[in-house]
Amino acid sequence: MASTTDQTQSGDTLPGFLYALGAYFLWGFLPIFMKALAHISPVEVIAHRVLWSVPIAGAVLLFTGRTADLKRALTTPKMLAMGAVTAALISVNWGIYVWAIGSGHALDAALGYYINPLFSVFLGAVLLGEKLTKPQLVAIALAGLAVTILTIENGRLPWVALALTGTWGFYAYFKRSLPIGPNQGFMLEVLLLMIPAVTYIAWLQVQGTGHFAQGSTFDTVMLLCCGIVTAVPLMLYANGAKLLRLSTIAMMQYIAPTMIFLTAVFVFGEPMGTARMIAFPMIWAALAIYTGSLLAKLRVSRPAG
Repeated sequence: MASTTDQTQSGDTLPGFLYALGAYFLWGFLPIFMKALAHISPVEVIAHRVLWSVPIAGAVLLFTGRTADLKRALTTPKMLAMGAVTAALISVNWGIYVWAIGSGHALDAALGYYINPLFSVFLGAVLLGEKLTKPQLVAIALAGLAVTILTIENGRLPWVALALTGTWGFYAYFKRSLPIGPNQGFMLEVLLLMIPAVTYIAWLQVQGTGHFAQGSTFDTVMLLCCGIVTAVPLMLYANGAKLLRLSTIAMMQYIAPTMIFLTAVFVFGEPMGTARMIAFPMIWAALAIYTGSLLAKLRVSRPAG
């Protein structure tokens, strides 16, 4: 999933809106796809997400003529190191997400992605020295109180939600340090992950425990499609974000976790429980406060004319 990004787009465009809408809807439907792979280990699923993303991402770069930046990144030690960090973070994020959906924790996944924008604001304050506004402080406090309620009710931290929030938040933070476009950056990440992914898949195939071409035809087709459901929404989002205002992206980013929430409750039948019935409205209120303050700030800073 993606959160708001720094950009200078001064107006919205229809292609940008359609790109972003497609990305968020694909992310919103992703739990249904992943639930169908619940009988396969998350590690095997992640390995196939990496492997089959490579040809798709590579084809996009070739079609758009953006391979020069990737070549430069592959020959620059500093960029390779940063790419390795972001690749590690995104692979952990994917693994937790796949496990959460398959093991009946889709509501926790939705909670994690709802909290993500507020965590990004918190990271900006802690790591970048960005000053928090009063509405942002209130929003973060509300989110923290919601997490506390869930912790008290369950007797433990909602680690799935917090892990998804943390890995994606730090991924986005470090991603800013990669001086290449998002499509090139994604290709760099999956290339770095491809060696361990292929090694693991090959080991499973030799052992006879893999699900690709050794299990059902359904499993093989679904694993092949892992590249599509991984690469396509990320690239749609990357292109949409360049063609939309920050305020528009800020509003649209809640589409995916809302769809995940609705799927968890009405399709998967996950129980809400008292704590969740209190915590989720608190998170929604925090997001409303955060988004309202962001929109107000953007209106004030927008030049006249």
